[in-house]
Amino acid sequence: MQPKLIIHGGAGSSLEEKGGLETVRKSLHRIVDELHNLLLSDAKAIDVVVRGCQLLEDDPIFNAGTGSVLQSDGQIRMSASLMDGLNNRFSGAINVSRIKNPIELAKALQTSPDRVLSDNGAAEFVRELQMPVYNPLTDKRLNEWLEDRKQGFSRKMANVVAESPGTGTIGVVVLDKEGRLAAGTSTGGKGFEKIGRVSDSAMPAGNYATGSAGVSCTGIGEDIIDECLAAKIVIRVTDGFSLKAAFERSFAEAHEHQRDLGAIAIDANGIIAWGKTCDVILAAFHDGQKIGDSLEAAKGTLIFTGKLG
Repeated sequence: MQPKLIIHGGAGSSLEEKGGLETVRKSLHRIVDELHNLLLSDAKAIDVVVRGCQLLEDDPIFNAGTGSVLQSDGQIRMSASLMDGLNNRFSGAINVSRIKNPIELAKALQTSPDRVLSDNGAAEFVRELQMPVYNPLTDKRLNEWLEDRKQGFSRKMANVVAESPGTGTIGVVVLDKEGRLAAGTSTGGKGFEKIGRVSDSAMPAGNYATGSAGVSCTGIGEDIIDECLAAKIVIRVTDGFSLKAAFERSFAEAHEHQRDLGAIAIDANGIIAWGKTCDVILAAFHDGQKIGDSLEAAKGTLIFTGKLG
């Protein structure tokens, strides 16, 4: 099996707040290249997914890990999930604070009898694992929050992130040499949300994988949850839809329902896909021969699928 991978750094309407097209492209392509080299060295899909999420979480231009947005009380609470398609096993961490890479907590939970933890429970597990304390706050995010607080948060995040309100997420989907699929998704949340809000990134709605396909979503979390998008696409493929048909049907429904979202995917045959109803999805992939991306795709609802390489 020729290994394939696709990653995303969020969705929305603008690249400018992230430093522009070339800045985002350079970051995404660098990560894709590193992950592809890992796959060529026989790394497992789930390990490559975790590494990819770590790299995206560590890049402050993305709203996950370092660079996460602040919630209504000025605190950062992050969520992440991981799904191993080989074992059909989902794990996740919800609203965790003061760690560098939430995806590492999701990975640790893969072998736990309680595989999704939130808030205090997740914090206690972090202590059990002796993960180092880390502050993911950046000056840019703090200044954005302070500026919007002056305005009584009336701008509803208009200048907080490059994406539309609440659409900042990162994700990775991988098919390895042995045909194993895995998917991971991580987010800092939508910004200024009510304390306790749960994002799609820690649910099968936003991150799902089986032996048939793997999907990671981005966009307005509530829209993704309402569509149950990741699980819906994977189940359709499992039930006999091609990945292309599953994307066409699912994104037609999302468009009809006026959702604001995007998704990346790979199926067991090595077909790569991305789709969006928003203006931009920050996706990049390796098709086995070369790196490509979605950064200059036309605005509006759009789907790309193809067996590349």
